[in-house]
Amino acid sequence: MLGLKLLTDPRWANIAEQNLEEILTDHAWCEQKAATNAISLITNNSEHAELVEELTEIAIEEMQHFQMVTNIIKERGYTLGRERKDDYVGQLLKFCKKDGSRNMAFIDRLLFAAMIEARSCERFRVLSQNIKDEELKKFYYDLMVSEANHYTTFLNFARKYSTDVDVEKRWKEWLEFEGELIKSYGDKEAIHG
Repeated sequence: MLGLKLLTDPRWANIAEQNLEEILTDHAWCEQKAATNAISLITNNSEHAELVEELTEIAIEEMQHFQMVTNIIKERGYTLGRERKDDYVGQLLKFCKKDGSRNMAFIDRLLFAAMIEARSCERFRVLSQNIKDEELKKFYYDLMVSEANHYTTFLNFARKYSTDVDVEKRWKEWLEFEGELIKSYGDKEAIHG
């Protein structure tokens, strides 16, 4: 369904489980950044009422996820560490087209968001299927479903609002780029690491 070119090696879940405090901290900040990204899309494209409405819901949901993760961190006696730089997301951001029309930049920002949600969804699936911690298995399964819905929302908005971009062609370019990019990741206690 997601169209990802390279799936995560299930052994990545073992790396994540060896340092739950680190993976949970990274995850918390990913949720905060996802909320910020949704707010940024609203701010820059407020003329689209449906987008404003749905991305407001996503931003709220992402902050609720942030709160859920920080609650798990607290309950387990861990500490929410400082925000982490996400090199994977930084590389995706560089792939965004910025030199075309306003619509092209808007559509690429939606596809950027869809790509992150797709990979997060896939990583949550790997965690839900491969870690031993029963509480986190269920938690990551529920988040996997949520991320899949966000992925679909961003991709559908790209299709709806495109005026000068072949969205299907550009989405294939995103999938190809990400498929090569992700080969460099998967060995760290980070959601995209």
